[in-house]
Amino acid sequence: MEKEEIQKEIPYWNYPQEKITEMLKSDPDSGLTEAEAENRLRETGLNVLKERQKLTPLDLLLNQFKSPILLILLIATVISAALGNWVDAIIIFVIILFSAVLSFVQEFNADKAAEMMQMRLKIKTDVIREGKKKSVPAEVIVPGDIIELSAGSIIPADAIILRAEDFFVNQSVLTGETFPVEKTAGTSAENAELEAMNNVVFMGTTVSSGYARCIVMKTGSATAFGQVAKRMVLKPPATEFERGVNKLSYLLTIVMLVLVLIIFAANIYFRRPVLDSLIFSIALAVGLTPQLLPAIININLSKGSQAMAKRGVIVRRLEAIENFGSIDILCTDKTGTLTEGAVTLSSALDVQGKESEDVLRSAVLNAGLQAGMVNQLDEAILKKESLPESGIEKLDEIPYDFIRKRLSVLVREGDEISLIMKGSVKDVLAVCNQARMDQQTVPLTPELIHQDTGADSSNRRKDGRMEFRRESSLGCSG
Repeated sequence: MEKEEIQKEIPYWNYPQEKITEMLKSDPDSGLTEAEAENRLRETGLNVLKERQKLTPLDLLLNQFKSPILLILLIATVISAALGNWVDAIIIFVIILFSAVLSFVQEFNADKAAEMMQMRLKIKTDVIREGKKKSVPAEVIVPGDIIELSAGSIIPADAIILRAEDFFVNQSVLTGETFPVEKTAGTSAENAELEAMNNVVFMGTTVSSGYARCIVMKTGSATAFGQVAKRMVLKPPATEFERGVNKLSYLLTIVMLVLVLIIFAANIYFRRPVLDSLIFSIALAVGLTPQLLPAIININLSKGSQAMAKRGVIVRRLEAIENFGSIDILCTDKTGTLTEGAVTLSSALDVQGKESEDVLRSAVLNAGLQAGMVNQLDEAILKKESLPESGIEKLDEIPYDFIRKRLSVLVREGDEISLIMKGSVKDVLAVCNQARMDQQTVPLTPELIHQDTGADSSNRRKDGRMEFRRESSLGCSG
């Protein structure tokens, strides 16, 4: 299959599934063969956005000499050499070279560390090939691949939905929509705008809830996200520190030029030799240049980067360190830094704040039987107590979505059928009207709700671990 046939701009969102699969020569159940996938990968290229040209070590070194203050020193070096002051010229050049090499080594090492980190963070996607489900790096996905998506998945390419169950996608990165939108199998109008293509998922968006099987239509730069990225390739803005150094450099340049002209003019006015006057003026300008300033700056910034490296922070550009000095508020994800990054279930409590085996059992059944993506809270519950091996039958499930903000599992134990629900405290309480107290069912009054949700919050965090007081005591079953 030709690359153009797969990637060209056609209103594929308006085509029936049979036409799509025929056009891409792909089977909705067994997908592509490995051989065909490799052939298409060679034709379409890796499923990555076009990156900026990677700098070679030589380019990185030459970039260090673009600083205005270093250019001033280079001019001073040339002038000193031209005037025969070889000692001064060599000293200034050594200082310049030391400063440039110091910055080069820092940026080169930071780039290498960043590349290693990116290698570890490669996204993987579930794909059907030769009738078997396997997880592959997103970059080797090709048009015609059959992929499976579930809650939490990052969508690796533009694709048509073949079938879906309660499937909601957050595509705010492309459309700016506040809430996730429901995606279903079918067709969209031929002239539909991107946000109206409800049978298409787009690269870079994320799955909020549900499940879907899709067939990939476009990859890499041919995707909608890739087209946006092409228009947004901008040069990184200069840091506040760089702007300050540049202003100082321009100021020094103006001062030196003015002084050279004034002193040269004064010497000519007093009828001194023109050549001697010119040499004296230029020598004075060279003397005014701050030869050690670049080295002092880079040494201090390098020490700062080393101190940050000990704490696991990669500094790619030395100038960025100075920007920390102008930060008033730093917003960052606390997981793994202020906390351990691990969730542990401390206790399962009823509405009276007492340990409850019934609450724990309901939480275990809900966490263990749900078909969606297992999160840290579910894992913590199942570590506390395992799902029973027999005697439990799951009848149905209502997946979590952004409107209900709840996940419900219908369970049969013997002759008893229960609907076990978890989710947002507010939304769970909105559909509950009874509670269990001392083995009795009582009305869920506002006073009882206030008693539970107003529990001492100081007990909910301990050594960076969250207790499940609210989550476990406010689940409903019935």
